[in-house]
Amino acid sequence: SSVPVLVDFWAPWCGPCRMIAPTVEALSTEMAGKAKIAKINTDNNTNLAIQYDISSIPALLLFKGGQIVEKFVGVTPKERLSAAIDKHM
Repeated sequence: SSVPVLVDFWAPWCGPCRMIAPTVEALSTEMAGKAKIAKINTDNNTNLAIQYDISSIPALLLFKGGQIVEKFVGVTPKERLSAAIDKHM
């Protein structure tokens, strides 16, 4: 992608994942056209979770040019995620 991509690895049974979901949704709206936001359900995509060494969720990976440039594990403040995306635009 020509823009940064934030990927949220989550699962429906994960309480912290549900806590950060509104933040991820808000970023998706605010960053429309500037960054892409994606959600990957680890229960349905175990191979991807293994491929990216996801051992704890929520885990948010920020990609630029197909490479991971930042990784966040746990509930992360919106301001921190937004700043990371801005830094890699």
